[in-house]
Amino acid sequence: MKKTFTINISGTIFHIEDDAYEVLQKYLVNLKNHFGIDDEGKEIIADIEARIAEIFNEKSTVEKKVVTMEWVNEVVGIMGTPEDFAEEESGEDPVIEKQKRKRSLYRDPDRRVLGGVCGGLGAYFNMDPVILRIIFAVLFLITSGAALLAYLILWIAVPKATNTAQRLEMRGQEATVKNIEKSIKEEVSEVKESYKKFKESDTYSKGKKSMEGAGDVVYNVFKVILKIFVIIIGIVLLISGFFGLLGLISSMVIGQSFVDGWPLIWGPEIHFPNVLNHFVEPGTVTFGLISVGFLAGIPLLALLFIGSKLVFRYKSNNAAIVLSMLGVWFIALIALVTVSASQVGNYKSRSSITNSETISCDSCQTLYLELAEDKYKEYFETDWDLDNFKVVVVDGEEVMLGQPRLDVEKSSSEDFVITIKNSSRGRTREDAKESTDYIAYHYSIDDSTLSFDPFFILEEDGKWRNQEVDITVKVPEGKAIYLGEELVKIIHDIENVSNTWDGDMVGEFWEMKIEGLTKKEIAE
Repeated sequence: MKKTFTINISGTIFHIEDDAYEVLQKYLVNLKNHFGIDDEGKEIIADIEARIAEIFNEKSTVEKKVVTMEWVNEVVGIMGTPEDFAEEESGEDPVIEKQKRKRSLYRDPDRRVLGGVCGGLGAYFNMDPVILRIIFAVLFLITSGAALLAYLILWIAVPKATNTAQRLEMRGQEATVKNIEKSIKEEVSEVKESYKKFKESDTYSKGKKSMEGAGDVVYNVFKVILKIFVIIIGIVLLISGFFGLLGLISSMVIGQSFVDGWPLIWGPEIHFPNVLNHFVEPGTVTFGLISVGFLAGIPLLALLFIGSKLVFRYKSNNAAIVLSMLGVWFIALIALVTVSASQVGNYKSRSSITNSETISCDSCQTLYLELAEDKYKEYFETDWDLDNFKVVVVDGEEVMLGQPRLDVEKSSSEDFVITIKNSSRGRTREDAKESTDYIAYHYSIDDSTLSFDPFFILEEDGKWRNQEVDITVKVPEGKAIYLGEELVKIIHDIENVSNTWDGDMVGEFWEMKIEGLTKKEIAE
């Protein structure tokens, strides 16, 4: 019993005995060393392997056995070895092997006009393909087109010679290593010769000059277009950088940008001094303002520098300028982060103060809740807001307004009760409690009507510390409230039995029952 291996030769799987495998492997390695690893050598080896696979396939079909040493020796004897070639090359002109095997019919792709049928028949019968094409043309006329059908059948039925071994078989030559090598070298030589003739022809010279001339024209046109494009980009950067700096300086110095709305320049109005005063301590505003100025201004200066370089094309120490800008920008960034970190501590703790008031209205079965008139709607509003806060300008002074939140709950007593909870943040709980003292909120009671201001304000010198005002109206069981239409602006997630959305609760009467706040049906 012998050990066997499974190998792949030219895409076909074979089982081969171990001793035969060693001999075949040495044979193929010897051939690869002889023909080299260039493209021509690889093509020769590929065709040799295809011929070996063909021989093994023929034997396997007949004998249905694994590849043995006998088969390998037979292949080596048919194909030949590199030593055989060396002996022939050392003597006189080698004798070309012809008619050593029966010719096979293939379509010849190298001499084809349509499908290569006439070229293949010419090689099979050793005739000029032109004669066969004339015969087919005459037959086509004589047989009223029947010869065309025969040609198409041959086109479909006859395989195309796809490799060198099949081309040799088509001419009746044995597909030996020597003949395969000779055929491939002849093909390569023909291609080189054809290319050489084409390169030396007048057509090639004229075409080359025309292509070079066209290339020069395209290059010059593209170069001009690129220069124009670069200048346009430079002008846009110059304009953007100049007016951007102008808007930034005016916003920081006088608190109002007078180039607001210019395209590609300064965006919305930014009142830096006043904005920062609402958030940070007075001593840090100037320092933070300078840092912000450098952070926003250096990129705008970079736009000016790049734009002027593109337009005027002057020489400068680019590396020194860029590194200086980056250095200053990073210093400003570190300074701003440091200042910001010190101010973040102002929001560390939270505190709140709650005040309650009982509404004296023993005969009131329904309390009417309304939103009071907005006293600030006629005043100018700045174009920024933060977490339900907005800033209006009253008599030249900025006033920060916050929006309260209204809720309704069940009362634990027999009276209507209103509670106002003011909350704020601070560095400590004491600071947070102190910040709530700056919250000013008002409501009014007129008989059975309770009116709420739409905003609470931060009094003078009060800083934004995420202040909130939560209003809770407590309704005793068996009594009702009416929610005015305008209250939709401040009501906040009022729980009710029907789970009605806040926006749909306004304009309706709601009665407090055991199960909770219930919509009251009014008889028409």
